[in-house]
Amino acid sequence: MARKHLPKDARFFRGKPIEDELELEAAGPRRFHYGELAAATANFSDDRRLGSGGFGSVYRGFLNGGDVAVKRVAETSRQGWKEFVAEVRIISRLRHRNLVPLVGWCHDGGDELLLVYELMPNGSLDAHIHSSGNVLPWPARYEVVLGVGAALMYLHHEAEQRVVHRDIKPSNVMLDASFSARLGDFGLARLIDDGRRSRTTGIAGTMGYIDAECFLLAGRASVESDVYSFRASSFSSGSGTRTAAPPGAGILDAADTRLNGEFDVAEMERVLAVGLWCAHPDRGLRPSIRQAVSVLRFEAPLPSLPVRMPVATYGPPVSTASAPTSNDTSAGR
Repeated sequence: MARKHLPKDARFFRGKPIEDELELEAAGPRRFHYGELAAATANFSDDRRLGSGGFGSVYRGFLNGGDVAVKRVAETSRQGWKEFVAEVRIISRLRHRNLVPLVGWCHDGGDELLLVYELMPNGSLDAHIHSSGNVLPWPARYEVVLGVGAALMYLHHEAEQRVVHRDIKPSNVMLDASFSARLGDFGLARLIDDGRRSRTTGIAGTMGYIDAECFLLAGRASVESDVYSFRASSFSSGSGTRTAAPPGAGILDAADTRLNGEFDVAEMERVLAVGLWCAHPDRGLRPSIRQAVSVLRFEAPLPSLPVRMPVATYGPPVSTASAPTSNDTSAGR
């Protein structure tokens, strides 16, 4: 197969080869050679494949005495390259127990873009919540919601520079060997300066999980958008469904029937209520992630929610040509 190559200007950042920039900034993750990762995954054999999607495929590998997950980016499109660079540059700055650790990366030239993570042996939250097989018990679900909340609180309030993830969803919440939540996939994430408005330069994320206001009003992804997306992890952990609206008169009517009532009622009520609160169509009436986590931890009272959520209405899209933007973590600018 003929090797494809990235556009020449995509391989440089501030006039220097992007690999040099990544090695300078990525003090934690190391640079691998393609041959090392091919050997670790049995040459990316089908029986090592853990999953596939629009981003490419993920393979199980064995490196330095431990299991790893190797993400092979689908194509060397400019967008794929930008997400690869964003992931390495942003997650290299972050250290938190509820984030998927990035072990290393590889770009040996040509069309191979590879990311290496610690293997999360229990898969994704999405696979467990929506599985028709074994049902994830309530104590594990509750701890997962707290873990995702802690990860977001770190990104929004505790990291050296604020990070907007832009793709919070159950399939990006991974579970380690102890079923602790680890938030992953930072390919769409952006850094935000605290002194600027929380805007980004484009719409990103997964339909069904992104804020409608973000989708309709161009360039408005923000920490509030992340909170909106957090509602899916919170509400679906309690309900076992992808919807964020209870089907009955009481909020506990939305509890996952597969649990057969085996859950702490007060915890369930808070998980479902926080999910609905985060989904409020008016971002000004949503909680911050700090407020949401306080409710989940019983450090604050339950929010007062309307009996029926209002229907959002929006004006025409807002031009972002002159709006302040977040730091773009992509190459080729």
